[in-house]
Amino acid sequence: MQPSNADNTVRAMQMNVKPIPTLDDEVNEVRLATAEIINEDILPVEDKLWASTSDGRGPSREAQQEASELRHGVQERVKRAKLWAPHLPPEFGGMGLSFMQHAYMNEVLAYSPGAASLFGVVAPNSGNQKILVKYGTPEQHQKWLIPLTEGRMQSGFSMTEPMNPGSDPRSLTTRAELDGDEWVINGHKWFTSNGHAADFYIVMCRTADPDDPGGANEKMTQIIVPKNTPGVNIIRGVPVWGKASSHCEIKYENVRVPKDNQLGRTGTGHAAAQDRLGAGRIYHCMNSVGSMWRCFDLMVDRIMTRKVHGGETLEHKQFMQGFIADSYMDIQSSRLMVVDCAQKMEAGADSRTDISSIKVYVPAAYHRVVDRAIQVYGAAGVSGDFPFAGMYTGARTLRIADGPDEVHKILIAKNVLRRYHAGESWDFGN
Repeated sequence: MQPSNADNTVRAMQMNVKPIPTLDDEVNEVRLATAEIINEDILPVEDKLWASTSDGRGPSREAQQEASELRHGVQERVKRAKLWAPHLPPEFGGMGLSFMQHAYMNEVLAYSPGAASLFGVVAPNSGNQKILVKYGTPEQHQKWLIPLTEGRMQSGFSMTEPMNPGSDPRSLTTRAELDGDEWVINGHKWFTSNGHAADFYIVMCRTADPDDPGGANEKMTQIIVPKNTPGVNIIRGVPVWGKASSHCEIKYENVRVPKDNQLGRTGTGHAAAQDRLGAGRIYHCMNSVGSMWRCFDLMVDRIMTRKVHGGETLEHKQFMQGFIADSYMDIQSSRLMVVDCAQKMEAGADSRTDISSIKVYVPAAYHRVVDRAIQVYGAAGVSGDFPFAGMYTGARTLRIADGPDEVHKILIAKNVLRRYHAGESWDFGN
């Protein structure tokens, strides 16, 4: 999926990443080293890496084998460059990057769809790894985290339920009850990510602990459930955007797992979910910035090379110049909002309003940027020859994932009004 000339012949375009003067040397080195692998090892063979086809047929066995070998080769280079698993501490085989460092790396990784997985960062495994690092016991680290990090296991995250709003985790009705030394789980989930491939799920359950007098938020617990446990019934992979997916609908029917499979103390499930979602929203938004960056490069390339009526290139058309300006502003404003929010989170400041703001603004900007690129490419923009289709549906999905726009707008308004009711106006400098 490379930029094309006016005659649609493929030519190479690399991501232009230079040191950022305001960042420390370590972050700049990580960004430059990441971009080098993206440019040299991923972009030139982007289609072959995933054995994708553009003629409607499935990939051949030879193409799949070649793709597997290419991906393995990239992963080995990533590991030699010490860029593997930036989200994990060194004792678990990761880079040990700080929150901000990882965010800055993400915008480079997202330039190529799927590249993050070649650096050991792939949802839902990466989020589950973070939960296991923070809440897991040493025994759980050995049994689940290390195999997951080394690629010997896959995992799923099972929280959303078809009959309850995903925007309100307190509405979840899947229950786990203690019976001796076992949790007995009953409930109905869907959009359990990576459901088919997973070896185990982290399941969000409502738990009844007589020793816990806490409120509703504190009565949820995350429990590790191996997929092959009796009573774990996969109903289907829920189709997404008209295509088959591994986001599974699952019924847990009298599923028994050891009490030792719970993560953290009983009742800490809501806190664990918020740990996952807060950081995840930053990473999703920086991923969106990286994808917008790719869209922008492809769009400008097309505008400069595509000849239209009378032989003029599109760059001489004011509509197209407007597209460039609008997309530039969308990307820059998104990027600066996300960086500012990430800095506040890393400093321990109250960033709730900022998190909700980027969660609403960035996916919408991403959607606009991809839409303009599709319009510039015309019919080619909706074809499988360019990455826009996946980006377009991904941007639209992000307006629902991790809380719908409307919920986040309500939170923004409540946070603002709370401050004004307290007799204090808003400080946009902090």
